[in-house]
Amino acid sequence: MSHSVISPAIYYWGTPVVLISTTNEDGTPNIGPISSAFWLGNRCMLGLASGSQTSINLRRTKQCVLNLASDNMIPHVNALARTTGISDVPPLRVQMGYRHVKDKFGVAKLTPQESEVVEPPRIKECPVQMEAEMMGEHEMMGNLPGHLRGFTHAIEVQVLRTYVVDELRMAGHANRVDPDKWRPLIMSFQHFYGLRNVEEKSTLANIEEEMYRLPDGSTTS
Repeated sequence: MSHSVISPAIYYWGTPVVLISTTNEDGTPNIGPISSAFWLGNRCMLGLASGSQTSINLRRTKQCVLNLASDNMIPHVNALARTTGISDVPPLRVQMGYRHVKDKFGVAKLTPQESEVVEPPRIKECPVQMEAEMMGEHEMMGNLPGHLRGFTHAIEVQVLRTYVVDELRMAGHANRVDPDKWRPLIMSFQHFYGLRNVEEKSTLANIEEEMYRLPDGSTTS
């Protein structure tokens, strides 16, 4: 096996597509599609452009819904891919083919579904929905020169409530998802992929899933 040195422009090795719904200042909903997200316990780190409408809304309201797209939702995601809730589209985004769209649900032919503990709506077509609140923000790329400094940031959110369609639930368990039934839409180097059926069982799968559950960090009076 021989390795070569390369310098890729992007590092999307393969992560789930997340449709983040937030609330605009005028009360209308926004949807931001991203593929830079990872989870630890009930916390999620979101990689976002710091000037995006999603980031602006999150800083103001501290609330969002993380809607996970399944592999049959490519037309919906593609309809959102080069849209922005920012009315004054930045020049770089214009060069990349982005355009301002106010009604993200309409353009993507998605259905808003009322949330229970946060204001932004859930996306009915997504089989997994997580209502969440912002817990912190970390600036990234702070060492870059000039206007590029702080172009992106990582936002930590805490999942408050999780919804899954019944078809994904593991038989005999109240709080588990059956990985053989979950078909997330994966973004890898700007291309969409699905997941194959598992071919070999992971050794980690022998650990009881509930052992990973962490305290939610809330306090009671």
